[in-house]
Amino acid sequence: MSEIKNIIFDYGNVIFRIDFRRAQQSFVDLGIKNVEEFFSHSGHHPIFNEFEKGLISPAEFRDGIRKLANHPLLSDTEIDDAWNSLLIGVPVGNHEVLLAAKSKYHTFLLSNNNQIHYKWIMDYLNREHGLASNEVFFEKDYYSHLMGMRKPDANIFEYVIEKHDLNVSETLFIDDSPQHLRTGASLGLNTHLLTAEQSLPEFLYQSGIL
Repeated sequence: MSEIKNIIFDYGNVIFRIDFRRAQQSFVDLGIKNVEEFFSHSGHHPIFNEFEKGLISPAEFRDGIRKLANHPLLSDTEIDDAWNSLLIGVPVGNHEVLLAAKSKYHTFLLSNNNQIHYKWIMDYLNREHGLASNEVFFEKDYYSHLMGMRKPDANIFEYVIEKHDLNVSETLFIDDSPQHLRTGASLGLNTHLLTAEQSLPEFLYQSGIL
């Protein structure tokens, strides 16, 4: 990929490991019915989109979960713990390849995120890696809840492309969600679907990017 000059990275299951099944089980434990329709990798209840766009506060999100679970006495901690059970951590080697990529390319993070997960991740990065944030790994890190936009909507991609004057034919977008990649490809980005069978370092080295 000698023509690539810019790389846009997703976060969950590209850089940072997450587990949807753990979160699904946690929501079942809270009393959520039809959990596959409520929350999954391929789709979920509108409350999650609203939260990831920063359109509702953590308090409003928690109240929504209480209503959906038909369990008004759920505590904030119970809901946060269930929601954060999705989050695992950064596999060995991922931070190192991000720094290597940054030394050769213009690199960016584009993550669907929310206030509760963001706080947990920042605490984790500080506790486990001695980092204040992800800023050291990228020219700029973008989070949906701080932008009022989320993937797979085209506007969040267009914002990053225009903000940094990126030539889409020279830009690679790496994500684990096919629906996000379809939007990126429709805008002219080069795309790669990172699956559970392939780590980020494996892809970057085997493809010749690093």
